[in-house]
Amino acid sequence: MAEPAIINVFSALADETRLDIVTRLAIGEATLSELAENYDMSIQAVSKHLSVLEDAGVVSRRREAQRRPVRLEAEVFDLLTKWIERYRRNAEARYQRLDQLLTRLDDQSPDSDEGVTA
Repeated sequence: MAEPAIINVFSALADETRLDIVTRLAIGEATLSELAENYDMSIQAVSKHLSVLEDAGVVSRRREAQRRPVRLEAEVFDLLTKWIERYRRNAEARYQRLDQLLTRLDDQSPDSDEGVTA
């Protein structure tokens, strides 16, 4: 079973608006107001989306004088990348075993060209 942190991240990213926010933040930091400009919803609604992302560890907010920029947390994406890569390697190993099996079966089958004369 997947680790709870991974489940929380995938759950947070499953929402279209939150995924869009993450895509925007990949360009660079932004404030809540700057992010809210892109959506037909209240600042409070965008703030709730940010809270979900923050609780999952995907983004963080810090205070810079009067600004509170939101930024992506690269460590979370490193964790996701490692998790995905582990399953990609497992799938690749299964495909290689399947290829080997199919090659052995093909080698064992009678050649369909034998016995055919032109």
